[in-house]
Amino acid sequence: MDVEMHTSDTLFCFAHRGYPKRATENTLQSITHALEFDVDGVEIDVWNVGGELIVKHDRRLGRLLAGQELLTELAPAALREMLLPGGERVPTLREVLELVGNNAQLNIEMKGPNCAALAARELESYIRDNGATYEQYLLSSFDHRQIYECLKLIPRVRRGVLIDGVPLDLAACGEPLEAYSIHHSLDFVCPEIIADGHKRGFKSYVFTVNHPHDLALVAAMNADGVFTDEPQLIMDYNAEKTGEMLAQQIEPMGKCN
Repeated sequence: MDVEMHTSDTLFCFAHRGYPKRATENTLQSITHALEFDVDGVEIDVWNVGGELIVKHDRRLGRLLAGQELLTELAPAALREMLLPGGERVPTLREVLELVGNNAQLNIEMKGPNCAALAARELESYIRDNGATYEQYLLSSFDHRQIYECLKLIPRVRRGVLIDGVPLDLAACGEPLEAYSIHHSLDFVCPEIIADGHKRGFKSYVFTVNHPHDLALVAAMNADGVFTDEPQLIMDYNAEKTGEMLAQQIEPMGKCN
């Protein structure tokens, strides 16, 4: 599904790390649960672990996997042998690409260093071999240098600029990166930065929106979409807005009769 298919009243729904309320985050099971809700997009995190892109959020073991090591200190095979809560294993980017297929957009957030070249290579290979489209993917990061590297390596894949604050020049940081979207923290997002982004041609997505009140707030700011741990919340909101829009269209027709 493409962003432009949404009305101004609905919000693009990125399932944040899949559906972590139903299965362990960033696992194939969590992503499968999100896809069951017909979400618009799925967001995952990747690290370069020994030359392979591994889907994991934390830089260090200890929260979901036993141990204290940094991910980058481990061999990919050793990391993949560890069991997450629920009995799943840490997936690779390639496994996620194959699972998502053409069912949703995929936002790949590059968490650690030296991910850009691997991500570009993996996407080029998958797109070539499976008939996927470049527009289905979004490469994002707080490390804007890696986004710039993606611009040079794989310019046809969209780029998302992550920010956790309100820069003095608002959304201007997206221009040299030729960004598709600016990804705003819920803690700092404001109408001014969204409006500035729109003026510069960027979509505005907000992370991480899990409460109906916050959902109403970002919708009122004219955000284009959200990242959420509760996809059902966003899909229900969109269904309600679509129903209201249809009712408004039907009502004048009824009056004519």
